[in-house]
Amino acid sequence: MNVSSKSSRSWLHVSLKFLPFADAATVDLPLGRLLRLSLFQVSVGMALAMLIGTLNRVMIVELKVPAALVAVMIALPLLFAPFRAIIGFRSDHHRSALGWRRVPYIWMGTLLQFGGFAIMPFALLVLGRLGQSASAPDWVGHLGVAVAFLLVGAGMHTTQTVGLALATDLSPPEARPKVVGLMYFMLLLGMIASSLIFGYLLKDFSPGALISSVQGAAVATLLLNITALWKQEARTKRLGDPNEKDVDFVSALKVFSQGNNALRRLLALGVGTMAFSMSDVLLEPFGGEILRLSVSDTTFLTAILAFGSLTGFAWASHVLNRGADPFRMAAAGVLVGVPAFLAVLISAPQASLLLFALGTLFIGVGAGLFGHGTLTATMNHAPPGQVGLALGAWGAVQATAAGLAMGLGGIIRDLMALVVDSGTAYAFVYSLEVVLLLITLCAMYPLIAKKFHQSSTSFSTQGEKP
Repeated sequence: MNVSSKSSRSWLHVSLKFLPFADAATVDLPLGRLLRLSLFQVSVGMALAMLIGTLNRVMIVELKVPAALVAVMIALPLLFAPFRAIIGFRSDHHRSALGWRRVPYIWMGTLLQFGGFAIMPFALLVLGRLGQSASAPDWVGHLGVAVAFLLVGAGMHTTQTVGLALATDLSPPEARPKVVGLMYFMLLLGMIASSLIFGYLLKDFSPGALISSVQGAAVATLLLNITALWKQEARTKRLGDPNEKDVDFVSALKVFSQGNNALRRLLALGVGTMAFSMSDVLLEPFGGEILRLSVSDTTFLTAILAFGSLTGFAWASHVLNRGADPFRMAAAGVLVGVPAFLAVLISAPQASLLLFALGTLFIGVGAGLFGHGTLTATMNHAPPGQVGLALGAWGAVQATAAGLAMGLGGIIRDLMALVVDSGTAYAFVYSLEVVLLLITLCAMYPLIAKKFHQSSTSFSTQGEKP
């Protein structure tokens, strides 16, 4: 019996050692509860896979919707991104008769996401003029799809912002780097798994398959988020006190912006995110048009980029959990990204698939290091009572910058292609990304130098003899 018990414990220790981010668990936040909480990121990843991947292709190929209109519809959820700071602030100061701050907002985001998915397939059928909807006016389909995409986008942003704030509330400071890594691991897992499932369900496209797939995503959103929320946030009677003084958002934002280099951190986040995101929509076209890769080969590039991002997040979680500075980790991501983009840039004249693949891989690694570092720094430096506001500001800047960068990347490439060849047009965008990374490094330098100065001062003080 003793031998069997010892053997079981040893195998459990081995399994937890090699399970990604398993050491993020603490006594107050055990691994089972943490994994359950992270399911809200799976629902967000599922929504991203549906909007950006599956429905992007379905609208253009099967429903014959113009690509320009599809691009506008996919960009609509970004309109809600700037409001993430307000949502986070409201969840910080929400007064509920039930004593919850975060739960009502996550539930509201869940219902918005569910509602968007519920009406989306029918709006798409009207837009594509399939079946009995062929006689409907054009504006009905356009309006229906726009409302559906806006609802899903609002739900995603609300759920993710407040869900990360709840994770911050529940986790001790020393475990937050691992918690961040786990949350984004689950986001990527949700995107990859959902893409495979949706691809299988819609392999033989039909209106019925579209309806069942999208509405299945609506039901899955409810199940995942309810499971994630169950008994996570403790009820506090103080939060339901009607005499508690209201806090003004503008005043709170002013306090947040004045503290601890908040604006510099957001500036570095925005420029760095634009640098890493501008080529997201260009990697596959670049591989196909310039390096003559097949469709299957260019699709594999997305997997390489995702694997690189996951590797960056895992490494950042490991290093930050040992006490490393998150600002330096973000700067390390920038330093990895510069040669990675240069490798992609050089791969065209060298006609080197190896350079292109390695560049793509390390772009993902750099983006993972940068994203993890900036988010961990935001969590660690959030003022007391402003965790939701800080994470909302991070999410608003990150999502808005990524969306603008992807749009600008395609526009700049197309405009350059009118006056020069395609290879030069792509090279200009990649060169611009390198410049943006260098600007990001300059913006972050005072943050890194300040930390280094504080560490040196502390070391010299400790070394002085009385």
